[in-house]
Amino acid sequence: MARRSDHTREELWRLIIDSSRKIVEKEGLRGLRARQVARDIGYTIGTLYNLFEDLDDLIMHMNGETLDQLMEECSKVELTQNPNMDLERLVHCYLSFTHENPKLWNAVFEHKLPETRPVPEWFSEKVSGLLSTIERALAPILSGRSAAEIHQHARVLWMSLFGMTVLEGSGRLQEGETSMTLAKTLIKTYVDGLTNGPQVNAGNYPKDNGKTPR
Repeated sequence: MARRSDHTREELWRLIIDSSRKIVEKEGLRGLRARQVARDIGYTIGTLYNLFEDLDDLIMHMNGETLDQLMEECSKVELTQNPNMDLERLVHCYLSFTHENPKLWNAVFEHKLPETRPVPEWFSEKVSGLLSTIERALAPILSGRSAAEIHQHARVLWMSLFGMTVLEGSGRLQEGETSMTLAKTLIKTYVDGLTNGPQVNAGNYPKDNGKTPR
């Protein structure tokens, strides 16, 4: 294929990400190949690697955009200082997004970097931004708690929700169960426990390694 120069670097980046997303939406993460992306946009595979270090780097940026889109949706939820209500609204937003973009969302969790390769700081910051929405919703009932404890509670809820969506997507929920009905039970139980239960000491919580939700 002849080398082309029809687009700027920024335009090429956009073309590559858009092509990658379309492939994943259709075939899942396992169907994503660099040569297929190059063929789709009409450039050589070398062009991809002028903008991305390798396929892992491309996938990380594609997944980062998915996190950005979820964050944009979550930012539309107006918090009312009522943790039950606010968390239910955030969960509804989260589940609606994952149901509408199942393969793109699964790609965030399916993709694994080599053990020797750390998660990029910019990606961890996007995850932290999503967790901060849960932290703000929990804030009214966690007054006086440490930042580490508030963050840990947000992580627990985040990972619990993910587990529910995985079970639902694999058809492993019982008849009549949905991730939303389970999430409402989780939220009520969790908020009631934080409101009425003893304070948990977060001093011994392990340090966040920046890999959530991976």
